[in-house]
Amino acid sequence: MKTIRLTAAQAMVRYLSAQMNEDGERFLAGCWAIFGHGNVAGLGEALYHAQGDFPTWRGHNEQTMAHCAIAYAKQSGRQRAMMVTSSIGPGATNMVTAAALAHVNRLPVLLVPGDVFANRGPDPVLQQIEDFEDGTVSANDCFKPVSRYFDRITRPEQLLTALPRAMATMTDPAQCGPVTLAFCQDVQAEAYDYPESFFEPRTWFRRRIRPDHHELHRVVEKIRAAKRPVIVAGGGVHYADACADLQSFAEAHNIPVVETQAGKSALAWDHPLNMGPVGVTGASSANAVCAEADLVLGVGTRFQDFTTGSWSLFKTPQATLVSLNVNAYDAVKHGAIPLQSDAKTGLTELALELTSYRAADVDSGLKADWFANVDPLTDAPADGNALPTDQQVIGAVQRASGPDTVVMCAAGTMPGELHKLWKAPRPGAYHMEYGYSCMGYEIAGAMGIKMAQPGRDVVCFAGDGTYMMANSELATAVMMGIKFTLVITDNRGYGCINRLQMGTGGAEFNNLLDHTVHENAANIDFAAHAASMGAAAVHVNSIAEMEEALARAKEATGPFVVVIDTDPYPSTPHGGNWWDVAVPEVSERAEVQEARKGYEAALKDRG
Repeated sequence: MKTIRLTAAQAMVRYLSAQMNEDGERFLAGCWAIFGHGNVAGLGEALYHAQGDFPTWRGHNEQTMAHCAIAYAKQSGRQRAMMVTSSIGPGATNMVTAAALAHVNRLPVLLVPGDVFANRGPDPVLQQIEDFEDGTVSANDCFKPVSRYFDRITRPEQLLTALPRAMATMTDPAQCGPVTLAFCQDVQAEAYDYPESFFEPRTWFRRRIRPDHHELHRVVEKIRAAKRPVIVAGGGVHYADACADLQSFAEAHNIPVVETQAGKSALAWDHPLNMGPVGVTGASSANAVCAEADLVLGVGTRFQDFTTGSWSLFKTPQATLVSLNVNAYDAVKHGAIPLQSDAKTGLTELALELTSYRAADVDSGLKADWFANVDPLTDAPADGNALPTDQQVIGAVQRASGPDTVVMCAAGTMPGELHKLWKAPRPGAYHMEYGYSCMGYEIAGAMGIKMAQPGRDVVCFAGDGTYMMANSELATAVMMGIKFTLVITDNRGYGCINRLQMGTGGAEFNNLLDHTVHENAANIDFAAHAASMGAAAVHVNSIAEMEEALARAKEATGPFVVVIDTDPYPSTPHGGNWWDVAVPEVSERAEVQEARKGYEAALKDRG
């Protein structure tokens, strides 16, 4: 057996550089890195010599670097991913939130934090967390509950088993998620005679899991017996590249489709069978169809509480719940009849069995009424109002968008408003991280989307709160020449949670800046701040000025930032559904007492 002597870090990079997807591209596009004493000498040296095949990029925060990598994987349909490395200690734990985000969303990312010395010679090393009862524990054990696969590399030869397991996890449609390889810093620099065959190129094909024969026929019987079925399209439709299959299936059987946050854009917004967004942030048309459905067919959805209205949305007592999902855990949620399968394959085989089945027509007036109610909300104000609404901002961006636009967001007010109001013309035009709804994902995520699809026009929505939480990768985008448009809606605080606080009877407190305790009033010039990092930035005073700025953004060569002050109170009054947010049983506030009565009534109604 021929061998090659490499350090463990060199072996890791060489192996990862040779892992291909079925399209002939490297599965891992490269590595985001902030170097420290836990990875600079080992992985840093290895990455330096691999730049031709395995590029390294430097960001400004480990969490947001990982967010960029995760957005890249999501926009790539999980067919490509990125590696992110950090030093030991705070650099590593900075990535834990990103790992949780990837875990919730079933997205591949390879996290390689530096770890303690395996030989324990300098124990405790700088930044080491010591467990007084377990000598094998380090800070990196925080990654265990938020990783789909976790391993600690304490010997160079362990890579021979750990790296294939890592790749198998990231490319498995059912088990896909974050992989953490905690890499002891002394081991990174140790050499070993690796088999040359270990570094031969390998192609990882997308596994198409076919449905079990018995499960398939049981589901077919249930659908055939249904008169008013509905399809709930989730993110798995996109990951399985099954958008066209979903459309064909819906058309063949006349079944209406509603879309989750992750599933939105699976069907064009104006397709006759697309009844719109579903659930708490859903359209009245979609929620009405779900309320009357006698069969709910989830395709690639994990039935999050926003999708189901905390399981209050499906009103028909005897409605059958079917879950077509590649993951067995998701396929049986809430007593669903499972159809464990890849979405593309599952829809294809269902169609073959259903043959001539067609559901009853859905009232087309539901959708017409929805748009008649909400379209005026996004129109430019006739009076040039001084403080625009979020809906009007969305309308301005919509009018400036084209068929190649990708609109993205993650947390705060805009996810709910975009879910309801944004008209996505084709698959991939809507990118929402709402599984974890993580503030700070937006700017880094916009970078990742643009890196995945350079030809797309990327528009990122961020509130002032999320901008303040994680804005540093705007400087990275400037330095790397990554072009996207960032729309900052400044409502002077956390407007979304302020409305929820009021909606549950609470007094306005500690959310909007006007209702927090400060010595000095906040007066942040977001446009100046963005410009200080090198972005082209402008503060606009009206929707008309915003539309002019959006036109200029198209000519920019890097990030273009548009800041607009918005009203923190209005939200789209139409559509939506109850969401289970517990209200205190005891309070001195009459508003809370009244909200508690409503909450108890809703619980009783849900059953």
